[in-house]
Amino acid sequence: MPAWIFVFLGGGLGSVARWSIARWLNPQEGSFPWGTFVANVIACLVLGMLMGYHLKHPMDHQHKLLLMIGFCGGFSTFSTFSAEIFHLLKSGNHLLSFAYVGTSLIVGLIAVFVGMKFFSGMD
Repeated sequence: MPAWIFVFLGGGLGSVARWSIARWLNPQEGSFPWGTFVANVIACLVLGMLMGYHLKHPMDHQHKLLLMIGFCGGFSTFSTFSAEIFHLLKSGNHLLSFAYVGTSLIVGLIAVFVGMKFFSGMD
């Protein structure tokens, strides 16, 4: 099967999962964008777990394409994150926009680290 099929399938599943979380945590206009934040943190955690698992038990290329690139790529969203920051800045919520950037970066990095430790520390 061509590699793009695995990315396509994983990306589609990840996008639907992200959309579902955004609908569930739909923020009010000008408030902290919880849906995107939660989706991005979960995507970082899952990617970290997959990376940690891959270090101990190497996955085949198709599984990496499906899960790491496809699902995690579709589940996380840099474009929506950027648009939300722009909207917060435009509406005058400068402090909230900087808090969103900083929190997303720090929590995302921690989530990747925790995910990697979860599987890389297990035998």
